[in-house]
Amino acid sequence: MARRNVPINYTSRDFESIREDLVNYAKRYYPNTLKDFSEASFGSLMLDTVAYVGDIMSFYLDYQVNESFIDTATDYNTILRLASQMGYKYKGATSTTGVVSFYAIIPATSIGLGPDSGYMPILKANTTVRSENGASYILTEDVRFDDPSNDVVVANTDAATGAPLNYAVKAHGQVISGIFGSQDITVGAFEKFKTVRINRPNMVEVVSVFDSEGHEYFEVEYLTQDVVYKSVPNRDESTRQNAPSLMRPFIAARRFTATFDQSGATLTFGHGSDSETASQTVADPSSVVLQRAAKDYTTDVSFDPSNLIGNDKLGIGPANTTLTITTRDNSRDSANAAVGSITSLSNAIYEFNNPEIANNSAATTVIASIECYNEEPLAGTGAQPTREEIRLQAMDAFASQNRAVTSQDYEALTYMMPAKFGDVKRARVVRDQDSLKRNLNIYIVSEDSFGKLAQSNNALKENLKVHLNRYRMINDTVDILDAKIVNIGIDFEVISSEEVNKYEVLDSCIRALRERFAAPMFIGERFYVTDVYTALNKVRGVVDTSRVSLVSKTAGDYSSSSLNIEQYMSLDGRYLSVPDNVILEIKFPQIDIKGTVK
Repeated sequence: MARRNVPINYTSRDFESIREDLVNYAKRYYPNTLKDFSEASFGSLMLDTVAYVGDIMSFYLDYQVNESFIDTATDYNTILRLASQMGYKYKGATSTTGVVSFYAIIPATSIGLGPDSGYMPILKANTTVRSENGASYILTEDVRFDDPSNDVVVANTDAATGAPLNYAVKAHGQVISGIFGSQDITVGAFEKFKTVRINRPNMVEVVSVFDSEGHEYFEVEYLTQDVVYKSVPNRDESTRQNAPSLMRPFIAARRFTATFDQSGATLTFGHGSDSETASQTVADPSSVVLQRAAKDYTTDVSFDPSNLIGNDKLGIGPANTTLTITTRDNSRDSANAAVGSITSLSNAIYEFNNPEIANNSAATTVIASIECYNEEPLAGTGAQPTREEIRLQAMDAFASQNRAVTSQDYEALTYMMPAKFGDVKRARVVRDQDSLKRNLNIYIVSEDSFGKLAQSNNALKENLKVHLNRYRMINDTVDILDAKIVNIGIDFEVISSEEVNKYEVLDSCIRALRERFAAPMFIGERFYVTDVYTALNKVRGVVDTSRVSLVSKTAGDYSSSSLNIEQYMSLDGRYLSVPDNVILEIKFPQIDIKGTVK
């Protein structure tokens, strides 16, 4: 039998088109075999089955192709994996940072002139404080009541002599939201690049990893990094005020990387075995010779301050041991705190400069008198980044290449700040035209636990400035400023067809606008009124949109900042322009989006 030259339509990808092609094929090449194409026939069953399989295969083929590119991927974890290849670091659950004031009643000296420094405690890091709603916050630094910059006032005096008996001392400490968690994982025989899974959806960071032999494993950005820098207390009284902690380098023979996703994190350890620890050699800086002018020799030994181990194999991996992993967990409901809501200590860790007085009655009274209070709100990003936000931040991270040159680089690095230092919801970099130097104003805004925009606290701003100092150009100066939050509402009027219920049309219109403007806008982003018209005209039953107006919201629970809508509206009424330091927000969509139906 001669071979048939069958014309195949490769554009048929769905069930109906595949079935139609099969019917035409059967009618053309098997006219005497298949004659009955009714729905109840066996031939129709076979055609439907083949078309069904073809439709499924076509779907999964398209799905796999789309999931291979960050622009078209839809699965959240797939987008994270693609973004990580571009240098994006997913930060896990979000954190909130801020400053809390601590108060203590200190006995006066024997002569009554000032508080007795011997009874001034040191409130240690990892002390836990709580808010009125039960949220926990961890002290990230030691709070020293003997710091000379603390506020000191007389608490009470002797009724007879008027001499001070006790002094009230006010100190400050930085806190971060969350609670400590612990998990033990048993590790068997040695494996190269051993991976360990931690399933904790609310985990923010890995605080520490120890094995049963007492060895510590350090978290690094990449396994090639074998030096970590740890913070140690500054014991020098003359310099401690300006530098309370000192940065010290440590060779991290045992190390790991942490890759976060929505359900937890995966820890990846090094290539080397424990038996190789004893043979570690450290590069000698004195053997390094730099190439200089008029010299005809160069060194064969490279010196990298972040890579000092000579025969390193990307770190020592655990084997035949039990890993104790301490984490810090956080949730959206317990991330933020209003002013004055942090009022109690739940786990005070303290010490005195003179350990001998730690257990006497006076010292016990001092510890019992410690109180805390937050004078500013603690606010951070409450929600995880959306798919679109991850795409944009990943592309910016790839372009920045861990250096800050352009404004886009600064924005990308702002979003890449580690979660334990706070989180920024929106950022905008603007060149300060009034400055003679290259001064950059970075406007930021955070998010509260209800998903509403809120101003960032001072602690987050300081952390962000320190973070950006690692990457900025030497001639750049950076100012971290608050973006102005302007709340607006939408008022519209549509014309519906006579065949539909106008109340159902109104409800559909409001829901359509809520979905359209559910994601927060960007700082300095225009509000296009035409987008409102487009969204309303797509609603079933709407014939036309006759009117759309924007309303400024300032009273009550709204932001105090406002914008003259008439002044910033374009001449043709298509869009609302906003200054570079302003972000628009529809704060309460349930009541801020109103409309009527004709």
